[in-house]
Amino acid sequence: MKAKATVRLRFSSGKQLDTVLDALLPEATAPVNRRSKITFEKQENYLVFTIEAEDTVALRASLNAYLRWIGSAAKVLRVIEDSK
Repeated sequence: MKAKATVRLRFSSGKQLDTVLDALLPEATAPVNRRSKITFEKQENYLVFTIEAEDTVALRASLNAYLRWIGSAAKVLRVIEDSK
């Protein structure tokens, strides 16, 4: 692998982190493209993920896809929490 990015995102609760991680795991088992791979790690209320790719184009595509999915999941959780 020639390109690598590590992202560390803080969540307001462990429950929120677990929910987002559960939503992402199916995508991780079927990667965005074959030129990259992703690993997830939980550190307290942080989601840390690393993407390794064959080139910067694949890295950018994977990074954008995962950040969009995480953003969408976080927005849904926010709406659910606000409606309580």
